[in-house]
Parts: sequence; structure tokens; C-alpha cells
Amino acid sequence: MKMIKKQCQMEIIRILRDPYYIFWSLFMPIVFYTIFTKIFTNNIPNPKLWHAHYLMSMTTFSVMGSAIMNLGIRMVEENQKGWATFIRVTPLSNAVYFFSKMIAQTVIHILSVVVIFTAGIIINKVILSFDQWLFSALWIIIASFPFLAIGTLIGHMKNINAATALSNILYLLLAFIGGMWMPIEVIPESVKKISQWLPSFHYGNGAWEMVRGNSPEWNNVFILLVYFIVFIILSIYRRKKLVNS
Repeated sequence: MKMIKKQCQMEIIRILRDPYYIFWSLFMPIVFYTIFTKIFTNNIPNPKLWHAHYLMSMTTFSVMGSAIMNLGIRMVEENQKGWATFIRVTPLSNAVYFFSKMIAQTVIHILSVVVIFTAGIIINKVILSFDQWLFSALWIIIASFPFLAIGTLIGHMKNINAATALSNILYLLLAFIGGMWMPIEVIPESVKKISQWLPSFHYGNGAWEMVRGNSPEWNNVFILLVYFIVFIILSIYRRKKLVNS
């Protein structure tokens, strides 16, 4: 237990020192939130609902980015620098090593949710019930697991430049097509058909439904679960290939 605690502390400190995390997961979502709720506000029929809806969009955008980019790129760096190989000759087992990473990443996601929710309260005085705040936060943290699985798969790439480029492109495309930057209703019909099958749309939609007083739809849960299983299987397969190569 002491080993897990120490490893978690180290992982959390490393993430907090990572400029990618500060810029993409905290700074940019708050900037986007301010711009799209304070400047581009023409013809919005229900500003209070829009403020809450877009707060959920930016929180899911933040956590998704942290899961895909921070975790994946950090793992590639560790492999390239020989850190992952060094870990194998220490008393720290692989299981403890990866378990600590998952815990640390989840703690960071909780921090992101708290920071961005607080920004929404300060910037637009967003008001939700206690249950809406709590269950939205729980949804955003738990439903981020498919993106952690994607980050783990990217983390098994050999080239850090390729991993950085792929994670950036994937992150931005998922956010745009998944309706996190703008409501899905204003996206062109052809793009909307694609978004219905993306994990980012179902991730965001669960939180959007909650600020409207509803529960996430069953297909949000089902599709995210399918993505999680598929990417975990691919990640395990990729790791076995790397270990045996």
C-alpha cells in the first residue's frame, strides 16, 4: 500500500508539472467557456441552460484530453527513456505501476472537474442542484475510462512525435465532431451522422442530459462500454507484442 501511495504521489506531481495538462485541460476549456458564453451569445433562447450545457461540454473536453494526451504521451516518453524497463528491475510490480497510473489520472480528473465547475460558477453563476453537480461529476469521471483506454493504446507507440501528433489530432477531432465545441444541432447533417457513433458525443451527452434533469441515455452507456472493451483488448494485445518483440 505504501508503494502504491508513493507511486501515485509521484505520478500526480508529474502530471501537474506537465504544461500539456495545464494548457489543454485547464486553461483552454476555461478560455473557450468564457468566449462562448460571454461573447458569442446571440439568439440563445435559454442562457442559463446554455451556460450549464457548455460547462459540461468544456469539462468533458478537459477530462477527455487529459486521458488521451497526458497518459499516452507520458507512457511513450517512459518507454523511450527506458523508465518502463527500469521499473521491471525494481520491487515495483507492473500491476502496481499501472494501477498507480490509473489512480493518479483519476485524481487529476477530479481536480479538473472541480476547477472547471468552479470557473462556471464564478464566470456565469451556474446554478444546479446538489444531485446534478454530484452525478454530473461522477459521470464525467467514470465515463472517461474509454478515453483512458485510448490513451493507454497510444502509450504503446514507439515514436513520441507520432504519438503526440496522433493524440492531438484525435483529441481535437473527437471534440469537434462530438459536439463539445458547439451544439450537435448546428453541426452539418453529414457530420452529425458520424458523431452519433463517436465516444465523445455519448460522453458529452450523458452530462448534457443531467443538466436538463434527465439521466444519461442507455445508448450512451452501451457505446462507451463497447469502446472501453475494444480499446482495452487492443491495448493488451499491443503490449504483448511490444514485450515479445
